[in-house]
Amino acid sequence: MNDVSRRRVDFSMAEWKGKVRLPPLSETIPQHEEWCEVLEGGEWKRIRFHDYDRIYARPGLYEHLFYGLLECNSPRRVVRLLSEVMAEPGALEEPLRALDLGAGNGIVGDELRAVGATELVGIDIIPEAKMAAERDRPDLYTDYVVADLCRPTDEVKATLAEIRPNALVCVAALGFGDIPPLAYYHSASFVPKGGLLAFNIKEEFLDERFTHGFSELIRRMVRDKIVRIEATRRYCHRLSAAGEPIFYTAMVATKLEDIPRAMVVDP
Repeated sequence: MNDVSRRRVDFSMAEWKGKVRLPPLSETIPQHEEWCEVLEGGEWKRIRFHDYDRIYARPGLYEHLFYGLLECNSPRRVVRLLSEVMAEPGALEEPLRALDLGAGNGIVGDELRAVGATELVGIDIIPEAKMAAERDRPDLYTDYVVADLCRPTDEVKATLAEIRPNALVCVAALGFGDIPPLAYYHSASFVPKGGLLAFNIKEEFLDERFTHGFSELIRRMVRDKIVRIEATRRYCHRLSAAGEPIFYTAMVATKLEDIPRAMVVDP
């Protein structure tokens, strides 16, 4: 991101100081139902954390809420782990060309450019994400696709294949249903054997008691040697609305084989 874009984001974040409040600490709220209130026009309006369209429509709110108040650390930690794996002998021997799945307004893309990505395609299902990325971080992405990757069109497939991606990165978008396993399956199909898959997931979703969704897909890919895990790292993803640490596991894997379609349960 250029300096002008950085200043724009910093200014937009500052505009929300004192205008965002979290639920009372006495309330116990599941992660997928967390919310905040924002002060607009003299009125406090409630917004769920997963109402990304409403958050992205307000410049600087996403950064102020998640990276300011809640101290989110995932883009840096996942991309740093990817960079460490890339530095190992026998890893990628060509420039990083990445698909950023669940790209949002470009925070992960920023980190990928910082570690040397020469080509970068953002992917998200909501148009508000693309509009926010173009507003906050212009020229960051080689291209940005708004599409349902459960049912990619031929045009979308052509766009994703054009940069010949050698890595798929997905940060803080797996495990709660934001990105179904079928969408991940289609996205990973554009990465050739030997390419890298980098992602993170809430630590309890890796427990074998979770026998559905992306949790089960990860286990099957490892068990059937579709991927080889290169590195994992447990870390604090962010604080909850109540101020408690939420732990995730970052993972980087080498793709050894294409994911069999039968391995993926339709949404």
